[in-house]
Amino acid sequence: MGSISPELESVLSVLGGVVIVCDKTASVIRASPGAAHLRLIRRGRIAFDEIAECAADSQVAGKPVIRAVTVRRPPLRKGWLDLRVRAVPLEGALSLLLIDDLTEENRVAAVRRDFIANVSHELKTPVGAVSLLAEALEAATDDPEAVRHFAKQLQTEAGRLSQLISDVLDLSRVQGDDPMSHAYDLSVDALVAGAVSYVTAAADAKGIAIVVGGDHDAHVFGDESQLLAALRNVLANAVAYSDTSTRVAVAVRVGESIVDIDVKDQGIGIPEPELDRIFERFYRVDMARSRATGGTGLGLSIVRNVCRNHGGDVKVWSVANEGSTFTIQLPRYNGQDPADDHDLAPAMAVPSDQKELT
Repeated sequence: MGSISPELESVLSVLGGVVIVCDKTASVIRASPGAAHLRLIRRGRIAFDEIAECAADSQVAGKPVIRAVTVRRPPLRKGWLDLRVRAVPLEGALSLLLIDDLTEENRVAAVRRDFIANVSHELKTPVGAVSLLAEALEAATDDPEAVRHFAKQLQTEAGRLSQLISDVLDLSRVQGDDPMSHAYDLSVDALVAGAVSYVTAAADAKGIAIVVGGDHDAHVFGDESQLLAALRNVLANAVAYSDTSTRVAVAVRVGESIVDIDVKDQGIGIPEPELDRIFERFYRVDMARSRATGGTGLGLSIVRNVCRNHGGDVKVWSVANEGSTFTIQLPRYNGQDPADDHDLAPAMAVPSDQKELT
């Protein structure tokens, strides 16, 4: 393995952002903590060929190379990392990589582009309904029974409008935020308990039993409010779309690197042709049922964004009229240093309590 001079070591120690020094074989000589946080290094080598190629090309050209690189986000490789890589050739066939993570910046830009179009379209229905009901109320002033009826409907539409605005704000927040920038150790047992508590009243009202089982004492690394909101959304859907006197089961399965949280219901299920679309924003399988339950079509989109922002994903299995199982998959946290696989090259100024996402 190559080495770097004390002078260069001093310079590297004060550089901000993600910094990697590698040799011509893509073996890492030095790396900043940010490289481990983004999982750009695996077993002491650069984890992505696209980044290693930038270093190799700079060596061949004998001058800096700047390149935009998009790679799938580890460990499940479902989300994406948008990176700007600047490779600078050094003496001794070494390369210096300065990497900027543009993922959040690009995500925010995409949210801004989509926000106005999506919201303006979805707000038309409840706003139009409120307007029509207000006119009906005005025309029925001499009929107390009609006034009560239209007033109740007006309250329902106002509630639906409020829920839609709340869900849109939640979706915008999770799409525009990188939860790993303020993540910490979270107990999966506590997340499950909090989500179950949130839906208990609605489940009791329908006579639905919520059963919790599986493995215990698992931990993940992330934003508590986002992960709790995602689990709440899945559980709330399971209760809302299940018939009375049925059961919703929550089971935690702990693997070597992934924690699976299964939510299984005995509800109406989802037709197979719809399974690929249920995570789209504002998509509803059953429009009539969604209006009856107050659904906005944003809950599952929020769930998917939260999971992928944490390096995980969400899966679904369903059979129409039999039930559905949603599985939230998250990287397991084991409390160790973020140096990937314990084989990372010596790092620069890595805090002793820096933690790992596995």
